[in-house]
Amino acid sequence: MRNANRRFVLRARPEGLAGPEHFAEEPAAIRAPGPGEVLLETLYVSVDPAMRVWISENPGYVPRIEIGDVMRAGGIARVVESRAPGLAPGDLVQARTGWQSHPTLPASEVQAVPAGAGEPTDWLGVLGTTGLTAYFGIRAVAAVRPGETVLVSGAAGGVGQIAAQVARIEACRVVGIAGGPDKCAWLTGELGLHAAIDYKAEPDLAAAIARECPGGIDAFFDNVGGATLDAALANLKLRARVAICGRISQTAAGELYGVRQMGQLIGKRARVEGFIVTDFHERFGEGRIWLSAQVASGALRHRVHVLDGLEQAPMGLSMLFRGENMGKLVVRVAP
Repeated sequence: MRNANRRFVLRARPEGLAGPEHFAEEPAAIRAPGPGEVLLETLYVSVDPAMRVWISENPGYVPRIEIGDVMRAGGIARVVESRAPGLAPGDLVQARTGWQSHPTLPASEVQAVPAGAGEPTDWLGVLGTTGLTAYFGIRAVAAVRPGETVLVSGAAGGVGQIAAQVARIEACRVVGIAGGPDKCAWLTGELGLHAAIDYKAEPDLAAAIARECPGGIDAFFDNVGGATLDAALANLKLRARVAICGRISQTAAGELYGVRQMGQLIGKRARVEGFIVTDFHERFGEGRIWLSAQVASGALRHRVHVLDGLEQAPMGLSMLFRGENMGKLVVRVAP
């Protein structure tokens, strides 16, 4: 084990994309656990669009990260030392580790990962809040039904890849929006979507959606917002549902896009609902059982994009907003 806790802290609030220049490495002494605490060795940390929101002046639904604070992040870690019942050295756990190599946390903030329950990265991806967001967003918020047409934006990202497949497994016709021919080929090939739209190659996204969803959209799972949301709203069917999961196109935008098609909601009697996965905390077990079964059967596939080294985390955050990842983006901190 290292003698120091390697940490990356917020150095400056970004305007636009966040990148390495907004963070600083500040090692600290490893703190021995007190009663009811555990010392962890971080194995992987997650990189998520919400992280850009957390370092804003006013993130809204969560406290902001202050200048000088360790960057907040979910992680998978190994217990090094424990002074808490039920957790022993060597145990694999899920926790909000932050961007640091050896956090010391209250045991109440640590969740043991069941032995043999998939790969460690699964608990940041398909079995973590990423997969649960997709599961509840599609099944509870969008409330899809067999035979419906479902559109998913950001479909090659961490949440989008799972949301699209949950809808497909629910016997829906699924169309994904992604950037680039490789991502689109992956969606219609390995993931089994019925069609994919390369937004980078389409001069008129609304027209492209109309082409691939000729009868209109019953449900739209949106990770992107902005012009993509506008294009989808123009193609809604009667009683359509729009689940707002994210707005990655707007999170770091200098000027927000003014959505023009909100009037469609009136005539189509459609519903738009934003949600946060913790709204469904009491049902996480249900979601994990379903997702695990689909992965085990081969019906649900997922990709993890791994960057090596904690120093890659700041670069990973900017990479996420440039759409350079395919699948769930994580950073490997230790073997």
